[in-house]
Amino acid sequence: MKISVCTIGAGRADHLDFLVRGLRASLLQPDELVIGVMQDDLYDLPDTDFPIRQIFVPGEGLPLAKARNIAASAARGELLIFLDVDCIPSPHLIGDYARLADAGGILMGEVRYLPRGITDSGIDWERFDALSVEHRDRAGPPVDPLGPCHDYRCFWSLNFSLSREDWARVGGFDESYDGYGGEDTDFGRMADAAGLAFWWTRGARAYHQYHPHHMPPVHHLDSVIANAERFRDKWGHHTMEHWLRCFRLMGLAAPIDGRWQRLRDTCEDDLALTRQQADQPYASSAIVLAQLEAEAEAATAPEMAAS
Repeated sequence: MKISVCTIGAGRADHLDFLVRGLRASLLQPDELVIGVMQDDLYDLPDTDFPIRQIFVPGEGLPLAKARNIAASAARGELLIFLDVDCIPSPHLIGDYARLADAGGILMGEVRYLPRGITDSGIDWERFDALSVEHRDRAGPPVDPLGPCHDYRCFWSLNFSLSREDWARVGGFDESYDGYGGEDTDFGRMADAAGLAFWWTRGARAYHQYHPHHMPPVHHLDSVIANAERFRDKWGHHTMEHWLRCFRLMGLAAPIDGRWQRLRDTCEDDLALTRQQADQPYASSAIVLAQLEAEAEAATAPEMAAS
């Protein structure tokens, strides 16, 4: 069985370098790495024993859905493994996915978050295991090698695999989602509609490299709103509701005449509230939403008492 690893990138050259070094250290190496390049220049990458093919992705901004489709279409393997550019695959990731591939459907590997600075001294698997953490808002690995996932909304393109046949059954990512937000949930919904099973895996671990981020993604406000509306038009209801709820409580957006719209520009206070701090391995929308809900409840308490 030939195995293709697919990733996409815009900037993040150091992150991609570590992804490649991780694949090079894999106990079972891929037959190829295919990169959808969303920038003007190709990447300068380490030498490998497997071919690396870089393919330019047309379009402005971050055409994430299109980039993943282009990488998958160019891939030659029977098993497709998707990794985000900021992931370092563990030495067992490819072998784990290959061993579990007969289950069919979508396999979602473990993701652990690395603290700031841990990659400065290179790859150290023991340190990665000791110092990385799971995301508090994501399901942990199952007890068995595979555990069923019954909610398509849990699908996340950060680290997953499926056969080329199942990829064709889904039809790839919907390229009408432009920029950040919504395309993953839509892919999960299409996979569910196509009858694919979803599996959590114990293993197939990837280590997410530290980088500053915002959650909820106020820096992608316009694309999140547009893609939430695109999802509603397609499926009859919105997605990313927790982000939309945050935007509403922050006064950034609200539904007007039945459709979400921006109310004002994002400011530094919004960025400060949602910014991942240096001591945090990841940013959490749940933490920000809890704070906003508490502030909203406190603000309405005097009015409720007076009435």
